[in-house]
Amino acid sequence: MTPDQYILTLSCPNRPGIVAAIATAIFRHGGNILAAQQFDDADSNRFFARIVLDHPENRLDVARLDGALGAVAAEFAMEYTLRNRALRKRVMLLVSRFDHCLADLLYRWRIGELPMQVAAIVANHPRQTYSHLDLAGIDFHHLPVTPADKPEQEARLLELISATGSEVVVLARYMQVLSDDLAHRLAGRCINIHHSFLPGFKGARPYHQAHRRGVKLIGATAHYVTAALDEGPIIEQDVERISHADTPEDLIRQGRDIERRVLSRALRWHLEDRILLNGSRTVVFRD
Repeated sequence: MTPDQYILTLSCPNRPGIVAAIATAIFRHGGNILAAQQFDDADSNRFFARIVLDHPENRLDVARLDGALGAVAAEFAMEYTLRNRALRKRVMLLVSRFDHCLADLLYRWRIGELPMQVAAIVANHPRQTYSHLDLAGIDFHHLPVTPADKPEQEARLLELISATGSEVVVLARYMQVLSDDLAHRLAGRCINIHHSFLPGFKGARPYHQAHRRGVKLIGATAHYVTAALDEGPIIEQDVERISHADTPEDLIRQGRDIERRVLSRALRWHLEDRILLNGSRTVVFRD
């Protein structure tokens, strides 16, 4: 039987002895370190690490190890998480009319590329809008929203997040601005995909704005949602080169491709505990 693997992530003020203390705690409780990544941020003077560990004979005493890590955390003012890698996080997908990101995430999930459980899909358009997608076995909730009933719609959304046990919320081109209160409640676990390489063209018809300005690069940005619109900690970005011959429709087509791959990478890294928040920035331990 393959041993269970655990992912340990941590951050704390930087000082000597952190790695030694963590490694000793793991060793004393039978743990075997399979992979380790670390980063010292000189600007914030904080230390970040991601460690994958197991027990060769699948006899890791997780409760005792967690207790030992808690003692280390108290000594070093450390924040940490220890999670069984086999436990898949529950993800809620929010979508509006544009469904290319939703279709891509569902495909990657069904072929096993995204290690998650789809807890629910929530849309502000009716289910028949997505009749061409394979939604079999997935809870679907239609929550229409207008400026007048937005507080009630968001209250219902929060109820669904709780009822479905959703640990992660993904705005898969969900074209509604979350309230400050909802953004605060979902801090660090709500991922958005933005249609430009931030900072960029804001407001309606961004690709038409870009075309009028004669841009040579278009892009997309995945970031955590905060109360500051489109200014949350950035997880991933990518760009495509375009030319003067490209029409707004060409930009939209290419933009869909960028948005899909940027969002899927950001979500996978979150699911694999590769992202640690560092104030307004992120530390991303990529493959």
